Amino acid sequence: MPSIRRPALAAAALAAVLAVTATACGPTDDDASDQPGASAGQQGQGSVTPPKDINQRLKELGMDLDQWKNGEWKNWNKDDWLREAGDFVNPIIEDLWKPERMKEAEDPQKTVPADLSDDQGVTDPEPAPVEASQVRTPYHDNAAPVGKVFFDGPDGSMVCSATVVKDPAHPGKSNMVWTAGHCVHAGKKGGWYRNIAFVPSFNDKGAPAARLNSSPREQVAPYGAWWADWASTSQQWIKQGEETGGSGAPYDFAVLHVKPEAGSEGKSLEETVGAALPVEFNAPAVKDISDMGAWGYPAAPPFDGSKMFSCVDKPGRLSTSSSQPTMYRIGCTMTGGSSGGGWFANGADGKPALVSNTSIGPAPATWLAGPHLGPEAKSMYDAVSRKFANR
Repeated sequence: MPSIRRPALAAAALAAVLAVTATACGPTDDDASDQPGASAGQQGQGSVTPPKDINQRLKELGMDLDQWKNGEWKNWNKDDWLREAGDFVNPIIEDLWKPERMKEAEDPQKTVPADLSDDQGVTDPEPAPVEASQVRTPYHDNAAPVGKVFFDGPDGSMVCSATVVKDPAHPGKSNMVWTAGHCVHAGKKGGWYRNIAFVPSFNDKGAPAARLNSSPREQVAPYGAWWADWASTSQQWIKQGEETGGSGAPYDFAVLHVKPEAGSEGKSLEETVGAALPVEFNAPAVKDISDMGAWGYPAAPPFDGSKMFSCVDKPGRLSTSSSQPTMYRIGCTMTGGSSGGGWFANGADGKPALVSNTSIGPAPATWLAGPHLGPEAKSMYDAVSRKFANR
């Protein structure tokens, strides 16, 4: 039986941070809406259209928008895999992410060997496993900023977890989402994934996986699908990241800027779900953090990706290389699919914030590790905020 270390008061405090705020708008138990608002840069418009320059950008890359939407995105030839930081394109393909397609998406299999050496840099003893706990439903009341990221790669549809975070340029009206780098970019052997969309409060009432295909759209995607119109990850992940092992993991973070698949009242993502988390860069040292919690949708067995889970534990340190930053590590039995999910703790100001995201873990799952968010992460975050500051 795994050891469960979940201090009741600390866990409750972390859960309270994720609860929907008084400004929330959206589904209730009796009346759920499937009409997400338009992004901050498109307020007042009745519909969402691709950015004006997307046709030109695709043409410069040798692609045609109509062909892309009609299936050309499935072409994963080496020459067609967009790799560089400025190459990202993600035009909306309406109704691509239907409930049955979401159900079929698999986790991206970012793992490390169970016998990862303890003597690389600064590493604390391996933590005891903490059994993942189901998050109470409806998720829009108890974990409003958390959701799933869906995307396509050469091997099919894949899924990660993610969190709505605050945008310094648009207080209270953020369209920014935090996830892992390996959920948007394949690393040194590949490029940007495609059809990246964020679904907040996925499967809001926690229906069994077998019922997802027949569940109402407003329960599977209560706030609709929000497509990434920009994605950014670290250059270290692009150059070093791999599917397995710890290579690039200390820099395995990403930020999405999103817009709704279908617009309505001009509300931002933050206004629509009713909550967003601040991001803490250079959080307190591990010894000064009593509890850290990870939230996400584990999809690899024994989980099936249909429900949201969390783990709360006192963090330790993990170093995959003495030349790279030390990562956070907690005991947790969540598996693949929880990748990219936010880690929450009190920041330097004593207030709860996102301090990391799930990056790697062993198989079988007994712990998770996430990057320490330092200057590289802050630079990425600030750049995305600035890019959309006047939109």
